[in-house]
Amino acid sequence: MLNRLRPDEDRYARRMARIARWDRPIESRGQRLRAWANMLLVDHGIFRLAYLNAHKVTPRLWRAAQPAPGQIAWFAGQGVKTIVNLRGGREHGSWPLQREACERHGIELVDFVLRSRGAPERETILAARDFFATLKEPALVHCKSGADRAGFFAALYLLIHENRPLDEAARQLSLRYGHFRFAKTGILDAFFDAYRVEGEAKGIAFLDWARDIYDPVRLEKSFRPGFFSSLLADGLIRRE
Repeated sequence: MLNRLRPDEDRYARRMARIARWDRPIESRGQRLRAWANMLLVDHGIFRLAYLNAHKVTPRLWRAAQPAPGQIAWFAGQGVKTIVNLRGGREHGSWPLQREACERHGIELVDFVLRSRGAPERETILAARDFFATLKEPALVHCKSGADRAGFFAALYLLIHENRPLDEAARQLSLRYGHFRFAKTGILDAFFDAYRVEGEAKGIAFLDWARDIYDPVRLEKSFRPGFFSSLLADGLIRRE
């Protein structure tokens, strides 16, 4: 929480330092121990060892929180061919451990970066169709906690790739998975609500709406998160 009070330049410099530290192969026992310690304690992986928030979206897509190496081995045993990382920057020991485990088990590791507290970018939404079409399945998609970005990705997958109804797809953003609709992450719900009013109700296909009508700036300005829900998600649970 204190990090959010730092100047933007300071936060950026610290983030770049973390990426420089962790976005490289593990080459010694000491580095491995530090990576595990960082994953478990700094990246809150100790909680994910007990509960990974893993769910099967379809027979060919899983969603979950950031997996540890042993959990990646389990998914490999389930036939998973690809892991989709939604987190972006390699800022924790989780990243080199994940990359190493994927290489060990013959799993392809790919990025599809999403935000959980800002309006989804139009370019990202439009790129999703081709991404889904080329995704080697079965696949596992994960963010940090498996609640927000993983749910949004799963909803897009159902809506775009599986042609499922909007209401069914939007249920991937649910308290069942730890998603808080009234926190800052609720802007993801607001995105689908906007399509429901501006697109679905008028018979406009989702991707056509995203390309021609969707206005992320307007969505950001109109969305108002709840104070206590945001305090819980960002301050106490420390969602990413």
